[in-house]
Amino acid sequence: MSTEPLEAIEIETAPDPRASIIWMHGLGADGNDFAPLVDEIELPVAVRYIFPHAPLMPVSINGGYVMRAWYDISDAEIRREDEAGVRASQQLVEGLLAREKLRGSASNRIVLAGFSQGGAIALHTGLRHAERLAGIMALSTYVPLADLLAVEADAANHATPVFMAHGSADPMIAFARAQASRDLLQKQGYALEWHEYRMQHAVCPQEITDIGVWLRRVLA
Repeated sequence: MSTEPLEAIEIETAPDPRASIIWMHGLGADGNDFAPLVDEIELPVAVRYIFPHAPLMPVSINGGYVMRAWYDISDAEIRREDEAGVRASQQLVEGLLAREKLRGSASNRIVLAGFSQGGAIALHTGLRHAERLAGIMALSTYVPLADLLAVEADAANHATPVFMAHGSADPMIAFARAQASRDLLQKQGYALEWHEYRMQHAVCPQEITDIGVWLRRVLA
């Protein structure tokens, strides 16, 4: 996986933003996937949205077809995790975080967000980040490398608000796996807000409303 800075779509809601939301897409999509939601989420502060494009890589479960992915997936149940790929994407996202700090967003004014694979990377990176973030948002996803979280997590983000949401009929990432990740985070004492919706592997209108409420709170 390349270590070059990630290309991204950027949208500023007002001039001179001092808060940032880095929002990562799912497998096979790109940064355009969630950019339209900017117009649906009204925030009381100027925000720079960053929608990065994941690297292009062959994905085993899709016969080695090259697509945008944050890590490889070898089987539908994700039993064999691509640790090297997860950690490589972690470093790429750390690069985005560092750039936002240089551009004026303090760490505690940055939200790390993502859907599916992107949500897994948001959780993995955010909970290990060495400075307090404003929040971590993980949609239709799970905690990757879950057995290592307790020993690798940074105390700086132990009290950081975490928003997790999942569809009860998700055919891609089993609802039970998301619940297990929820239970893991709660057991380890994270400030988790959990939402579930009657949907599949998607985002629904009520979820967008709930995301807006949560973002307004963590960026107030």
